[in-house]
Amino acid sequence: MSGIRYINRDELAELMKSDKIAARDFIVVDVRDDDYAGGNIKGSINIPSQEFLMNVDGLVTKTKGIPLVIFHCTLSQVRGPKAARIYSETKQNIQNDSALQEVVILRDGFSEFQVKYKDDPTLVENWDKDVWASEWS
Repeated sequence: MSGIRYINRDELAELMKSDKIAARDFIVVDVRDDDYAGGNIKGSINIPSQEFLMNVDGLVTKTKGIPLVIFHCTLSQVRGPKAARIYSETKQNIQNDSALQEVVILRDGFSEFQVKYKDDPTLVENWDKDVWASEWS
């Protein structure tokens, strides 16, 4: 996927704890579907992958002017990267401006992010140990 890079969980955590402001300097887009239950990255927006195509134009409009858009799903192997690609292509088609915006993917998705940061309420919210114990143990 040319032009779209990955960031790791520590880079995202560092960004979130910096003086950068969510929804102004960066935005995290979570494209998990039913697997959204059990926790999420604090301040992220959830657009289920099954609904992404219907909502991508609105997302491009909503995120105009935000310099960094970060996509992820549970593992960031299929849904997250696909959404990032669709978003990038849609942005190019409907916004002919030269505003700099970087689109990135969270490497290893929420599953790895929550392993390290589940106990940090500045990074993860709505975390439910029962969901993760049943699915990932």
